Parts: sequence; C-alpha cells; structure tokens
Amino acid sequence: MLRVGLSGGIGAGKSTVAARLVEHGAVHIDADVIAREVVEPGTEGLAKVVEAFGADVLAADGGLNRPALAAKAFADEDSRRRLNGILHPLIGARTAERMAAVPPDGIVLHDVPLLVEGGYAPNYHLVVIVDAPVETRVRRLVEQRGMPEEDARARIRAQAADEQRRAVADVWLDNSGPAGAVLPEVDRLWTERLVPFEENVRLRRPRPPRAPELVPYDRTWPAQAARALARLRLLTAGRALRVDHIGSTSVPGLPAKDVLDLQVTVSTLEQADEFADVLSEAGFLRAEGEWWDDPQGGGGPWPKRFHYGADPGRPVNVHVRSTGTPAWRLALLFAAWLRANPAERDAYAEVKAKLAQAHAQDGSVDGYAEEKQGWVNAAFTRAEEWAERTGWSA
Repeated sequence: MLRVGLSGGIGAGKSTVAARLVEHGAVHIDADVIAREVVEPGTEGLAKVVEAFGADVLAADGGLNRPALAAKAFADEDSRRRLNGILHPLIGARTAERMAAVPPDGIVLHDVPLLVEGGYAPNYHLVVIVDAPVETRVRRLVEQRGMPEEDARARIRAQAADEQRRAVADVWLDNSGPAGAVLPEVDRLWTERLVPFEENVRLRRPRPPRAPELVPYDRTWPAQAARALARLRLLTAGRALRVDHIGSTSVPGLPAKDVLDLQVTVSTLEQADEFADVLSEAGFLRAEGEWWDDPQGGGGPWPKRFHYGADPGRPVNVHVRSTGTPAWRLALLFAAWLRANPAERDAYAEVKAKLAQAHAQDGSVDGYAEEKQGWVNAAFTRAEEWAERTGWSA
C-alpha cells in the first residue's frame, strides 16, 4: 500500500483535506481517534493509566477525565514519559492493525497531528502538510471551535514551526482561502500523484525514459534531497555506511535535469541486494539488468545497483555503490570539487547545455550521458589533484 502522512497546525484545515481524499478512496487512519479509543472504558489502556496516575483521573461515568489526567501527566517530564510509555505502544499496535487491514492497492492517509514533532516523516512514502497563516488559524479556532483567543495562540505556539513543517513536506497545501478553495489542488494531488505513485510501487513500473532537459538550479533541491535521504537512512539503517546527495543537483548554481541523484554506500553489493526489496516497497524501485560505472584507469566496469523513485512528482535516482570500487568516493569528490571551483562548474554547465541540445530528440538520456562521460573522466584527474592539494577526504 501507499502510506501518506498528513499533518498541519491546529486550525489549518486538515479535516477538509482528509475528507476529500477519503471521497476519492483513501483509507483514513486518524491518530487522535485511535488515541481516544485505546483509553475507552474497559480497555487495557485505561486500566494502565489509572494504575499509574490514580483513580481520580476517572470521570463519574467511568471514562477518562482528560483535564485531570493532563494536570498530572504533564506536571513534569517523568510523568509525561510514563504516560507516553503506556499509550504509544497501544496506539502503535492499533495503528498497525488498521494498516494491515488495508488492501494491497490501497492508499492510506495517516492523519498525525504530531508527525513533525515526533520525527515520523521518513516512515511514509509521501508527507502532505496543510497550512494556513497564523491569524487565519486563530480566527477559525475562535469562530468555529469557540476557543478563547489566548488559548488558540498558545496551542499554535506549542506546535512545530512552519520551517519545521516545510522541512518534511513533500506536498504543501495552502488552505488559507475560503472553505473549499483548496479542494481542486487536493483533487490534482490524488489523480496526478498519489494514484500513479501507488501503481508504480505495486506494479514496479519504471519511470518512462525522456530526453535530457536542463533547468536552472533550484534552491529547494537540497531540502528535497534531505527528505529522500532521511527515508533511505531509515530503510538501510545498520547496513549502509553512508547516504549522500550527489550529482548536479547538489552543486549550487549548476543547471541540471530535475532528477535528484542520491548515493547509498555499502561494504558489499550483497548487502545492497539484501535491502533491495525494502527500498522497492518504500518507493525506490530496483532497476532490472546490470548496472556499472566507467572504470578509471582501465580494467573492467565497476558494478553497482540502481534504484529509481516511483513518485511521479519527484524523480530520484539512487546509486548503490560498494567500497569495493572507488566509484562511491569519486561521486562525492566530483560534486565537492565542482562546489569549490566555480570556473569548473561553469565549464561543466556549458558542456551539459551543448550535449542536452544535441540529444534533445533522443527520447532518453543514454546518448547524452555517454557523450558527457569523456569530459567527466578528464575532470576526475583535475578533481584528484585538487583533493590532494586541499586535503579533501570523503
């Protein structure tokens, strides 16, 4: 299934977005609802809470007196940890049950208010953040929920800042307009991104080839890469030696194809094969066939593994290289050298522009990449000289 994390600040209008996606067919799993379910009367969760905090956290009807519990549980850090230690495993187990019931071709919308604060973003194929300006959110909370203004502002201040949400957002939905104004954008998200993304993962459908098309450097490329890298680090934890953003999109000021190149470095390619299916399920599909890098200084080709991103809204290439060849280091060196030498960067940009134009009608990047490799191979020599001169190391 495709796992989509949904979050946003209080009053931003997550429920509007969630409802529309459910209309389209998404399976909605609401973390807040589950958090209430696991402490309903008669549950193991409520019994443990009473055991830990006393019977006075119960209401007259036998249910949980939430204000009374909050007064005790949030009085100090130890109490908060004790409450989380009770609730989080129960919430996690209930959530896993709900997800296990979703069909293999389902799209799960996991609605998590504290997705950012909890560091959960790398667990999803895609993270959607719903946003609205603070003043709009305050007004909604006061008018629609009857919340005192001071309380509304305090709740907003206690949550993640916009910068933190933007850092994890694959999709940023501006819901500052009148009711329903965001819905056409939600419809496009479903039709143009979520549905094909799920199909690409389930069917292991490769990204269609296309001719090389260069675009100006995008200042958001590093942040976009950071989100993909966080997912890769989680997926390869304990097996990868390092995970890096490489290639032209990692070099400020360098025009490039709008495809992020990422590198996973392992000790052996057998390790890469062990987590290949894990990467594929998470949206980084293993490419069929044999893949290799051009050997420098003669000899046979340097084997590697290659994965491509299944998200139609964010093309990604994942090069999995072992320390058994120098290719992993050269990829890091080449990008570092270009970043440190603007004249070489600009010379490379000229070569790329010329070759992209020459191969614009090819229908793939193969000819462009093959012809460009000659300049890159010569550049490796200059980069090695720079590394020795400056003391650069991977």
